[in-house]
Amino acid sequence: MSTTPAPALVCAQWRKSSYSNGNGGGCIEIAEQYPGTVPVRDSKDPDGPALVFSAPAFGAFVEAVKSGEFPTLM
Repeated sequence: MSTTPAPALVCAQWRKSSYSNGNGGGCIEIAEQYPGTVPVRDSKDPDGPALVFSAPAFGAFVEAVKSGEFPTLM
């Protein structure tokens, strides 16, 4: 994982999960157009920094959430 200032991702096309409820809660956004990496940011702070994970690490995290390893996140 690394941190990347938002200006370095100025052209990123961000999207929220289809599970986001749209009420402005604790949502994250990801940018998918960066091969091998997954930039992640807080939807409430779009001009703030992004965390950049390797694609395999982010995929493993998503699978762990889906399998119930982090019940407080669901």
